[in-house]
Amino acid sequence: MATNFMCQANQVLRRNRDGSHATQAERKKVIQLIDKELRELGVKKLELRNLKRKHIDKLLKHWNESGKAAGTIKNRMSHIRWLAEKIGKSGLVPASNTSLGIAKRQYVTNKSKARHLSETQLKAIGDPHLEAALRMQKAFGLRREEAMKIILRDADRGTHLHIVKTKGARPRDIPIRTEEQRSLIDEVKSLVGAGSLIPPELKYVQQLRRFEKACIEIGLDRSHGLRHAYAQQRYLELTGWCAPAAGGKSSKELTREEKLTDRESRLIISEELGHSREDVTAVYLGR
Repeated sequence: MATNFMCQANQVLRRNRDGSHATQAERKKVIQLIDKELRELGVKKLELRNLKRKHIDKLLKHWNESGKAAGTIKNRMSHIRWLAEKIGKSGLVPASNTSLGIAKRQYVTNKSKARHLSETQLKAIGDPHLEAALRMQKAFGLRREEAMKIILRDADRGTHLHIVKTKGARPRDIPIRTEEQRSLIDEVKSLVGAGSLIPPELKYVQQLRRFEKACIEIGLDRSHGLRHAYAQQRYLELTGWCAPAAGGKSSKELTREEKLTDRESRLIISEELGHSREDVTAVYLGR
């Protein structure tokens, strides 16, 4: 049974559907998390209207001591700010993360966040639409929303996929490089015809919940890790050597000529992933 805090938060969520379906789903997950963790930290019978700065400080202390990444904490705080604003407590959380003691987000890391899926895991899903969405993520480095919403009848341009329903409404092209990719596209077309990988009887948010559940059941903690794997594979193809996050040389160890190849390759990968900045590739590839 939901707590009073979560029941009240759910009312706020239903009245305020800001952002994409993915953002709304993530927001609800974060609010459920803070409800759960506050109870575990000894805060009992909390009402939403009684949420105070001391509760925020308690969460921050817990997350920092648990070793949560700065980026993770910042994302959670953005959802808490949203909630505070909607209940008339916009001053509850300072706008500046620095004043909360949250470290500056570090893009550069040489620890790989890539995730890989075996055929056994994919077959265990038991749902052709969900399986196909994960295969599309794996093969083309798509975001999960893109993988589910893509209409291949329109996106397939022969030599590349033209992705239009993207984060930030920024279209991009992803090359079709292998026979395996072409076969996958044709299989998905046979499955959905002129539609997407969201079954006609379901809304995106419903399919997203099924997708998340399927990922948990097959032991995939983050499907976003498939984008990391795609980026690292593309880096290997374009440069001829492994990315730093995949055990390759760091940028400091590259020759002058290799550094030029590295930068050119990162720019290509950044575009394929739907980013516009070379520096973001450090998240996927390391530096």
